[in-house]
Order: sequence, then C-alpha cells, then structure tokens
Amino acid sequence: MPAPVAARTKPPAHSALLTPREGSSVIDAALDRHLRRAPGVDCSHLVHTVYDRAGFPYAYADSSDIYRGTDHFRRVKHPQPGDLVVWPGHVGIVVSPRHHTFFSALSHGPGTAKYDERYWRRRGPARFYRYIKSDQSTAVLNPDR
Repeated sequence: MPAPVAARTKPPAHSALLTPREGSSVIDAALDRHLRRAPGVDCSHLVHTVYDRAGFPYAYADSSDIYRGTDHFRRVKHPQPGDLVVWPGHVGIVVSPRHHTFFSALSHGPGTAKYDERYWRRRGPARFYRYIKSDQSTAVLNPDR
C-alpha cells in the first residue's frame, strides 16, 4: 500500500534550509553501497528513504507533488549537493551541481545521470528544491540540542 501524500503544513518560522554540509550527508546516504534497494522502487520512494536515512525526514510526497511544491522543500534557483532535482513525474538528488549530476531510480536501477542530458531536458525545465529543516530533523543530527 502506498504511503499517504504529504500534508500541506506550514514549517515553523524558525526553520532553516539544509546547509551544504548537511546536503553532503544526504549524498553519502544515497551513495552508500550498503543501502539495500528493493527492485522496482520508484524515484520518489527512493529519495524519501535516502532523506530519512540521512536524518531529514518528511511526509512522503510523489514526484508530481514535489514538482508543484510541498511545505518540506523550498524552491531554489542554484542547487547544492543534496537538493532535489524534479520534473513532472521524476525526482532525484543533486550530487554535483558543477557536473550537473543527480542520483535517482533510473531505468537500469539506482544510479547517477546528468540532469542536463537531452533525455531529461525533453521532460521540460527541471526545478530544484532544498529541504526545510525542522526541530525534528535537527535533533536527529544534534541529539544534545
């Protein structure tokens, strides 16, 4: 049974965006070879699992919901590692903005690709989103807080 769609709730006023260092921990979780990935897992479930393992939980949202915008991510113009790259129907995690690479569930399984390749450009303009930290996600990384 699929997870419920993310509730639209306003993040706390004192929330902050994911830092580049924290984004690197998302990349580490994504590229961890020990992370077991079930065959047939779609992109949005894979991204949700990676963020959760990195200590940045959010209510599940599919790629179309994320593309339209959720309260757990803020749209940004210039991506950093760990941000989401999203098209209608697909989502991935930016690995290197400099090299335009991202990690996602691809046709051959989980892996990396370039988000400026012709295949992805044909999907339309990509949108980039950065995770909005809450007290809950910060507490996972800093238990003494």
